[in-house]
Amino acid sequence: MTVALRSPGLLGALVPVDNAPVDAQLKGDFYKYLEGMQEIEQAGVSRQVEADLILQKYEDMLPIRQFLMTNLVKRPQKGSLGLRIPAKTLAYSLVKMGDFPFTDPDVTQYKGPTLFVRGTKSHYVADDILPVIGRFFPKFVIRDIDCGHWVISEQPEVFRQAVVSFFSDLDGE
Repeated sequence: MTVALRSPGLLGALVPVDNAPVDAQLKGDFYKYLEGMQEIEQAGVSRQVEADLILQKYEDMLPIRQFLMTNLVKRPQKGSLGLRIPAKTLAYSLVKMGDFPFTDPDVTQYKGPTLFVRGTKSHYVADDILPVIGRFFPKFVIRDIDCGHWVISEQPEVFRQAVVSFFSDLDGE
């Protein structure tokens, strides 16, 4: 969303996923996940299965754990997996991760086609935010998917279908 508002000419369309153009308080899950990532970092695991065993203490859902493990990279020099983005960096950034840098939709707008995808069990794109979304992104449509915040991990095929349909409709215009 920020790129679209700062440099609208760079995009032909936009698809924000379970995020809204407002400052948002991050749920406690993010801090719990950070603890798990720190534990993985400290344990010096060498295989994803070991990382997954650690993350099981912090998250029950396999698709979310798999998403979190996309931050793992091989560190051949150490013979272990490390974090692409170090836990220390994540911890420092987490405080401001829910901030949105724009406050006046009368000054800054993205007028290209925009598909907002939201998880119906998530609180990040509530109905009362829709008017604000419309002011920043006047050509938006919304697609609700029956899941929590981790839309792509929880409902990958439904998400894919929503995005394909959105772009197919654009092609027909």
